Amino acid sequence: PSNIHSAMEKPTVALVYQAVQALYHDPDPAGKERASVWLGELQRSMYAWEMADQLLQLKQDVESCYFAAQTMKMKIQTSFFELPPETHIALRDSLLSHIQSLKDLSPIIVTQLALAIADLALQMASWKGCVHTLIEKYSNDVSSMTFLIEILTVLPEEVHSRSLRIGANRRTEIIEDLAYYSSTVVTLLMTCVEKSGSNEKMLIKVFRCLGSWFNLGVLDSNFMANNQLLMVLFQVLQRDETSTNLHEAASDCVCSALYAIENVDTHMPLALQLFQGVLTLETAYHMAVAREDLDKVLNYCRIFTELCETFLETTVKSPGQGMGDLRPLELLLICAGHPQYEVVEISFNFWYRLGENLYKTNDPALHGIFRPYIQRLLHGLARHCQLDPDHEGIPEDTDDFGEFRMRVSDLVKDVIFLVGSMECFSQLYSTLKEGNPPWEVTEAVLFIMAAIAKSVDPENNPTLTEVLEQVVLLPETVHIAVRYTSIELVGEMSEVVDRNPRFLDPVLNYLMKGLREKTLASVAAKAIHNICSVCRDHMAQHFQGLLDIARALDSFALTTEAAVGLLKGTALVLARLPLEKIAECLSDLCAVQVMALKKLLSQDPSNGKAADPTVWLDRLAVIFRHTNPIVENGQTHPCQKVIQEIWPVLSQTLNTHQADNRIVERCCRCLRFAVRCVGKGSASLLQPLVTQMVSVYQVYPHSCFLYLGSILVDEYGMEEGCRQGLLDMLQALCMPTFQLLEQPNGLRNHPDTVDDLFRLATRFVQRSPVTLLSSGIIVHIIQCAIAATTLDHRDANCSVMKFVRDLIHTGVSNDHEDDFELRKQLIGQAMGQHGQQLVTQLMHTCCFCLPPYTLPDVAEVLWEIMVFDRPTSCRWLENALKGLPKETSGGALTVTHKQLTDFHKQVTSAEECKQVCWAIREFTRLFR
Repeated sequence: PSNIHSAMEKPTVALVYQAVQALYHDPDPAGKERASVWLGELQRSMYAWEMADQLLQLKQDVESCYFAAQTMKMKIQTSFFELPPETHIALRDSLLSHIQSLKDLSPIIVTQLALAIADLALQMASWKGCVHTLIEKYSNDVSSMTFLIEILTVLPEEVHSRSLRIGANRRTEIIEDLAYYSSTVVTLLMTCVEKSGSNEKMLIKVFRCLGSWFNLGVLDSNFMANNQLLMVLFQVLQRDETSTNLHEAASDCVCSALYAIENVDTHMPLALQLFQGVLTLETAYHMAVAREDLDKVLNYCRIFTELCETFLETTVKSPGQGMGDLRPLELLLICAGHPQYEVVEISFNFWYRLGENLYKTNDPALHGIFRPYIQRLLHGLARHCQLDPDHEGIPEDTDDFGEFRMRVSDLVKDVIFLVGSMECFSQLYSTLKEGNPPWEVTEAVLFIMAAIAKSVDPENNPTLTEVLEQVVLLPETVHIAVRYTSIELVGEMSEVVDRNPRFLDPVLNYLMKGLREKTLASVAAKAIHNICSVCRDHMAQHFQGLLDIARALDSFALTTEAAVGLLKGTALVLARLPLEKIAECLSDLCAVQVMALKKLLSQDPSNGKAADPTVWLDRLAVIFRHTNPIVENGQTHPCQKVIQEIWPVLSQTLNTHQADNRIVERCCRCLRFAVRCVGKGSASLLQPLVTQMVSVYQVYPHSCFLYLGSILVDEYGMEEGCRQGLLDMLQALCMPTFQLLEQPNGLRNHPDTVDDLFRLATRFVQRSPVTLLSSGIIVHIIQCAIAATTLDHRDANCSVMKFVRDLIHTGVSNDHEDDFELRKQLIGQAMGQHGQQLVTQLMHTCCFCLPPYTLPDVAEVLWEIMVFDRPTSCRWLENALKGLPKETSGGALTVTHKQLTDFHKQVTSAEECKQVCWAIREFTRLFR
């Protein structure tokens, strides 16, 4: 196509070569950058094909060949349609001669060219039986073996490549073809091993290739079960002298094989071989441990875990019998005994899945079989959670070990039901009570207790109350990490405090001690927040204390998050006070933040930059968000007065920082929760707020104003007197928005704006559809929506689809409102204007632009269109389908006539939305 020629002139090869040299060797970063931009432009142009081909022929150096090989791969992946079909064979032959002549230059060049050849073979329908032709052409020449195996490795990997849109029909054809030749490939690999003996590099290539064919799932399991290669694989893994790289390749291959037989019953002979093969590796594992070879230990643990995952269902169905043998679990527990925590971590996903399966089957006898395994696992995990005896300070939660402990905590929560939370909790506690363990053991035990505390039944439970009593008596002389984790435990036991209010005072005193200490302040704040959330009614009497803390918040060494959490807890308790108290207490609570904002505004920004108010805005937002008292009808909302007092400061802050998106977003968030907090009571704000939003938005189109607009429509859209004002707001906000989105790539560059615009429009449809549908702006909003359906951005796309769906639904749902007929008529007009364009765009979008997870949203829109007017939508869909391309640029058939008519029939005769969704899912696979 002629539009491909960008403004670029055709360069000479010498010039391209110079640019590549500059990219790699120019000492000046600006020169490198210029070269990079120019080469990127070249790669996008039509000339890239010829330039890459010539550079590969010249063979000047590794860099220029790598650039050329990578360009070839990229062009074939993304721009194959640029080439006329009669050039395909020449391209194939040229790539094969390049890979042959460059095979010894560099392995990364061979990989890029192999990928280019594989991607070509997948798209080029005229190249039949490519595996066969390649093996025939190169298998007798030893020196071609390396690149032949490389091509045969990447070919199966590329079948499911995201960037190649070869479509389901072609993919099925290819997979059948590869399955047909798979035993030829395995035989070739075996011959390779026999010829090259113990050549390690060749073995690595062979295992990688075999793994790739296992991953595609096309190897015949009977053939593989009796194949020598499997023997070689396990021999390599049993041998102590195997090198690290070879060991890793063999391990990857075994894991791929185990993954490929996930459905054990249909692969019996191979399943048995792999099962027995892996069990022979236990001795090798112990050898690797003895030699302190962590790489190998990790590989064995991966293999054992994959074995357990593959036979999980068999194990749960028939534990101890046949391949439900429990020895693989023993192997995993041996790994759990390894001193490095990275080893046990590999198996977490399996234990989690086992727990999930046993939870579903809910069979006490079965649980009894697995209980001892889980007990041993928990024992091992508690030991792995211990800090070093010489560790100073509190446990870090952001480093690798901290993240490991968080994952342990999650896993323990998921499997504890098998052991019984209460039994486990008591057992852990008794180890502390009876022994006098070193601090690091105590800390780890408290850590595991904190993980399960919430799942222990708090009803009159003497062990729990005893634990609380003892923990709050811990002296300040114990190791700081023990105090830290004990505070976490107390926070997790808030339910117990709620049932036993006599503990509230000692617990709060204990936590206040922590709050005053620099390293414990944040964890103590989090625990106080937990207690406020759970014991809201008991905490009311302590409100004054909370208020004192809130006033002095910055005198404690708190993280931002912990400070906000404390205010959240305070607000939750505040909402439980008597109504007449709330207004004055809320005023007190907000006063600190308002004073701080006023102070910032009065400061002279001598450096031209006003101080950052976000901390105070976030604190106000959290107070409004969680102060939700129960207000009877007719009562004035206690927070109304406070919000009127605060508005001038927020308004001024918004004005001062109107150019700064981050601060404007925080202001809008604060206002959003304020409006939500008092609902209809914020009516006096509506006029000034909308005026300010609209005027700032004209200059600085921050998308959060659109979001705030949607909140206002949600709260006031049902009020007759507010509707016109809200429509004026919408129209005023739409003008700058459309200007922004109509720029080149406007939709792609501003997904947040698209998201918030359609949230606002959707709120209008929900709250006051007739106001919107009778306005002049609706046509433009619908046009914008149709254009935005192609946007591959999770939130934005979801908002666009929801808007279109809700819009059409207004004309469908007869909710006995008196305006239903008018709505139906208005939607009819809109659909008459835009229906065909919408359906055509939706079909194009879901075949070519959107990832599969968005398809249910598309299905809902199509479903509403059909419910609204089935006969017309049948015609629209037929026209849309006629416009889809029937074959790929490589000459493969994308979609048959029968597939088109079947799809049309499935959609138009669907009885419910689910059927439309299934039909779209199957149909779009033809274009992926």
